[in-house]
Amino acid sequence: MSLEQASLWLVGSILFTLGSIVLLCGLVFINNIVHKHWKPVTIFTRESFSIFSGHHNMSDNLYSVNQEEYDQLIKHLETIRLKKQTTEATK
Repeated sequence: MSLEQASLWLVGSILFTLGSIVLLCGLVFINNIVHKHWKPVTIFTRESFSIFSGHHNMSDNLYSVNQEEYDQLIKHLETIRLKKQTTEATK
């Protein structure tokens, strides 16, 4: 392998890596723009690094809801739905 071939290979691999990084950032940006219709990507947030913080047991993060809390939540969501319907009806 000559010096010219080695330098072309090095430049090509650097440009390929930079292109891949730009493409990944573009995909994350587009995904976060359409987050109303899709779950946004959470890269480089505290939650995305939970694997490295020693919390391997996901059941620690679960929260069980009792029937009273569930009923309150359903009532709250129903009032929000009714408010939204009344505001759409008045438009």
